[in-house]
Amino acid sequence: MSVGLARKAAAFGASTAALAALAAGLVAGPAQAATAAKPASKATSKATVSATTPKAAPGAYEGSCPVKVDFSAKIKVPVKGSTKVAYRWLHGDGSKSKVKTVTVKGKGTKTVTVKQSITFTDDVKKGWEAVQVLGPKKVTSKKGYFSVNCESLKEVERTHLDPTVSARAWASPSSYAGRCAPGARIGFTGVISSSRPAWVRYRWVLNGDAVDYGKIKVHDSRKVGFSISPRHSQRGWAQLQVLSPDSASSNRAYYKVWCKDYEAPKPDTKVSASAHATTGTDCSVKATGSITATGAGRVTYRWSLNGRTVSDGQTYFGRDGGTIVVPGFSTALSGHATKGGVVTLSITGPDNSDSSSDRYAPCKPEPKPTATPTDSAPAPETKIGDAL
Repeated sequence: MSVGLARKAAAFGASTAALAALAAGLVAGPAQAATAAKPASKATSKATVSATTPKAAPGAYEGSCPVKVDFSAKIKVPVKGSTKVAYRWLHGDGSKSKVKTVTVKGKGTKTVTVKQSITFTDDVKKGWEAVQVLGPKKVTSKKGYFSVNCESLKEVERTHLDPTVSARAWASPSSYAGRCAPGARIGFTGVISSSRPAWVRYRWVLNGDAVDYGKIKVHDSRKVGFSISPRHSQRGWAQLQVLSPDSASSNRAYYKVWCKDYEAPKPDTKVSASAHATTGTDCSVKATGSITATGAGRVTYRWSLNGRTVSDGQTYFGRDGGTIVVPGFSTALSGHATKGGVVTLSITGPDNSDSSSDRYAPCKPEPKPTATPTDSAPAPETKIGDAL
């Protein structure tokens, strides 16, 4: 981003107030200022839209350039159903970013965090960024100030009293494969060593961009570090650079990330039932059945006779599934059931349900025994005369 406009104004002796007025003139025209001066109506005042002062990270940078500075701000907007928020960034040199939009859904006051990153290759003594909300209501945040002081890594004349500083770095883990969620992080650790106690200024460079810096007192050696949370597959490197009192750079700590956010879904376990009924000669019905599954899981089953539950239970299948014969039942028939009916096996598996029904025939009771003439005829009377 160019900061030429702010520098030119400063070169002509412009005060801080004049610079602010100049930037304000580039951001808002007279018509806009007149609109802002009008008091808000009661209906408008209820729908309050606000934007916080942008924060820079780092806010006051000193070190080698180019350097990337991240800016963030929060926009609060009342929502009832769905609301589209339009906004843009205002830069300290008078330029503006493209208009961006985000849709917010829900009910009540919602907060939206907006972000941007700018890479600087030169000094910015006192820069600023602001957020301008264009809809559903026009609001401009306060200016968030920052500074960039570029210092080159260069050799300096040294004496025997100056400390000798060295650095080394490594990534942990250096290789990652899995879900790239906010909790998954790659950590970078570095060790700064000094031949004598000294204050050491350092920075971390990630894939060519300065991402972190600090200043620590090193007596012998000290550990420093930072981490990243990858959101996509990537590979790269991080390096720890010492800026003062000596200039030194560590080895490049290489890393690689393979995001596997979507695991292949496990195949469904499909189940099916098979039932069979037979009518016994003693006017009873006997039910037998089996369950087939395509994979692992628990399966519950229920036997019913003419819609009335007779028994139930459950069984388990291993990884490869298969067929299991389940306990059936046998019961005597009475009343209307003797005229025939239906036996049903109902099952419920991990991913589906099924049932199988079979009709049984009416029972035929055994015929009652009938009397024979020989058995039923009375014995002939014996006469005395006949016997003689």
